[in-house]
Amino acid sequence: VFGRTIICEDLSTAAQYTRSHGLNAVTVEGDRVDRNGALTGGYHDVRRSRLDSVKGVKRWREAYETDSSRHAEVKNAITKIEQEITATMGRIQALEARRRQLLDSRGSSSAQAGWTAREEEQARARVARLEAALSEAEAALRDATAKRTSYEAELKTPMTQQLSAAELQSLERLSREAEDQKKALLEATKARQEISSERSKLEIELTESLRRRREELRGKLDELEGDAGAGVLQTGEVELRNKELRNLSRSIEQLSTQITETEARVEELATEIASITAKLDEVQNEQLESTRAIMRVQKNAERYLTKRQTLISRKEESSNAIRDLGVLPEEAFSKYTGTRADKIVKRLHKVNDGLKKFAHVNKKAFEQYNNFTKQRDDLLNRRDELDTSAESITDLIATLDQRKDEAIERTFKQVSKYFEEVFETLVPAGRGLLVMQKKIDGYVDEETEETNQGKEKSEIDNYAGVSIRVSFNSKADEGQRIQQLSGGQKSLVALATVFAIQKCDPAPFYLFDEIDANLDAQYRTAVASMIHTLSESAQFITTTFRTEMLANADKFYGVYFDKQKVSTIQTIEKDDAYQFVENAAPVGAI
Repeated sequence: VFGRTIICEDLSTAAQYTRSHGLNAVTVEGDRVDRNGALTGGYHDVRRSRLDSVKGVKRWREAYETDSSRHAEVKNAITKIEQEITATMGRIQALEARRRQLLDSRGSSSAQAGWTAREEEQARARVARLEAALSEAEAALRDATAKRTSYEAELKTPMTQQLSAAELQSLERLSREAEDQKKALLEATKARQEISSERSKLEIELTESLRRRREELRGKLDELEGDAGAGVLQTGEVELRNKELRNLSRSIEQLSTQITETEARVEELATEIASITAKLDEVQNEQLESTRAIMRVQKNAERYLTKRQTLISRKEESSNAIRDLGVLPEEAFSKYTGTRADKIVKRLHKVNDGLKKFAHVNKKAFEQYNNFTKQRDDLLNRRDELDTSAESITDLIATLDQRKDEAIERTFKQVSKYFEEVFETLVPAGRGLLVMQKKIDGYVDEETEETNQGKEKSEIDNYAGVSIRVSFNSKADEGQRIQQLSGGQKSLVALATVFAIQKCDPAPFYLFDEIDANLDAQYRTAVASMIHTLSESAQFITTTFRTEMLANADKFYGVYFDKQKVSTIQTIEKDDAYQFVENAAPVGAI
């Protein structure tokens, strides 16, 4: 229970508790039963639109579909990545097995390579020297190649038309020399590479075969010498071993001689490369000087082109100035044709000096005068158009004011006329008037309809309102104001005003709630008769507790209240209505 409101399971239970205990009840489904008999069902939140909800559902469904497709794409990408990871792991495992195999083979071969360490160190030292010389030659070759590439790119630039014949010949000669030097450098590099390859082969043969064989023979020789000392070997075997040793020594000496010759050849090639590099640098310097000369010529050409463009612009400006002067005589174009340029320039300076005396004169005065004159004419035409429009608007306002005043006076006259007729019908012995109030010199004056007929319509602006003067017992009496009347009289005057307006502007339907409560019996009869007369063109529904209203009524409805104070309305007969009103029963109304 929440105050005077309870929550019930269904609508029937809620109605039962409402009738028995006089409480408001709300069901679980949202239906509501009030103790005054009203039923309301369901609930709808006006702050939320169903259209917005449908749009929201559609928007979220599209977002869900987009996210679902994106999820599928990401899932597929993850699957592909996992497959790639699996393949990569397989390759890593294969490489790891290969690495272990190589490490095992390396361990077995390291024992065999121990006896060649000394020869390898000596060969490495010699190879290191040769590789250093080779690296220097290759670096010089790369520098020469880079410079040649840059110079070739510069030579490809389209500037030939700006060089003289001698410069072109010098450039071609330098290009040919650079090409020859490049070919010689390539040949020397190729010969050096061949010698390096031959040297490597000899070193490998010396290291892998001959030196090892020499060591083996030396070992055997030592063994033989030991055996000879012990008297084991014969003299022929010793000589045979010595002969083999001498042959090997000669082979080693020959290889050493070849290596020495190879080194000498490498040094010669290095010297030749240095000479070629020096010549190439000389050619490059000459080419650089030629490039600088070309740049100077190009800058001069650009400066001359800029000057030419400036002179062309000045020529166009002068031509425009000549055209602005208007039509010139023929002699203006032929008078100075044979005059020298220096004289023309001198005379031009003289004329410019003369024009400086008129520097304070506004050269655009005539043009500005024409522009301002044109603007003045446009503004005058615009003013005339605005004046014409203002006159039209003023005439329209005057016409509308006149129609408004006529409508006000016409409406007042009609309402005043119908008010007199209705009031005379309701109160035959009396008289009623509508009085127009005017503002005159700070106070409100009252004029009747008759006194307003001779006034101009423009005086309607001074109207302050409408007052009522009525007399209930004399047609010649001046009458009383509405403030001086009793409650019943005020009600009657109000009804007369309503009926007068109804005649002036009829409405199809009227609803009156106990309008006869404060009226006297004779006035109730007159009002009932008036309503019956007006009901020919409109429908009237009234509530009343008086019998006078029932006399001319066409249909009767009764409102009943049961024990639970629930009201019902029913159609009843005229006699029942009279009986109900006369008895004034507290449980119903007509």
